[in-house]
Amino acid sequence: MYTFESRIRYSETDSEGKLTMASLINYFQDCSTFHSEDLNLGVEYLKKEHLVWVLSSWQIVVERYPWLGEKVVIGTLPYDVKGFLGYRNFAMLDEKGEYIAKANSLWSLLNTETGRPATVTQAMLDGYGLGTKLEMEYAPRKIAVPADGIVGEPVVVRKHHLDTNHHVNNRQFIDMAMEYLPEYFVAEQVRAEYKKQAFLNDILIPYVADGGGCYTVALQDKENKPYAVVEIKGKQ
Repeated sequence: MYTFESRIRYSETDSEGKLTMASLINYFQDCSTFHSEDLNLGVEYLKKEHLVWVLSSWQIVVERYPWLGEKVVIGTLPYDVKGFLGYRNFAMLDEKGEYIAKANSLWSLLNTETGRPATVTQAMLDGYGLGTKLEMEYAPRKIAVPADGIVGEPVVVRKHHLDTNHHVNNRQFIDMAMEYLPEYFVAEQVRAEYKKQAFLNDILIPYVADGGGCYTVALQDKENKPYAVVEIKGKQ
C-alpha cells in the first residue's frame, strides 16, 4: 500500500474540531494523486497519452472522525484492473495503526480525444502493480433512487467546483448532497455513483429522499437525468 503521513489541520475540521467528510475525501484523492505522480503516471503522463481517469463510484466507510492535531496515515492500493476499469482501495489510520476510515472506488480510463474508454496501458500495469483488497463490507456500485423525494433549489456549476480535468470534481458532488442533511447528522457511510460529467455553467437540480438515517440525493439535469447519485447513511 502506498502511504503518506499527515496531521489533521484546523482548516480541515468542522465546528466540533473533527475532520470533515470533504477533507477525508481530499486526503484520499491526494493520496492516489501522489501515488501516480511518484510513479510518473500522473497528470503530465495522462495529458501526453490523451487519457483521463474518471471516477465511477465511491464507497466510504467511517469508523470515527479524527480530531484536530491527530497524526494520521493515508494509504491507497489498486487491487484489480478489467479492461478500462481500475479498482482502488483507500484507508486512513491513526498512530496505533487502527483504521479510521476505509474506502472502495471504481475508475474508468477514457481517451480525451474520443471520449471513449481506453485500455489501461502496460506502463500503468507495470507501475502500479496490484495489492490485496481491503477487508470491508463492499456495497453495490448502483444506487437506487427512492420515488418519494423532493426537488431542491438548482445549483449552477461555478469555477470553484472544477478540477484539472475541467469538470466538477467528484468530492464537490458529495459536498452538494451533504447540504441536505439535518443538523448534527453524522455520516457513517457515503456511496456515490457518477453518471456523467458536469461542466461550467451546467445546472444541477437536487432530488432529495429522506429514508430516516439514509439520505439519497440525485443531482440531475433538466431532463431528470442524474449527473451523480449520492447515498449517505448515518445518525444524529
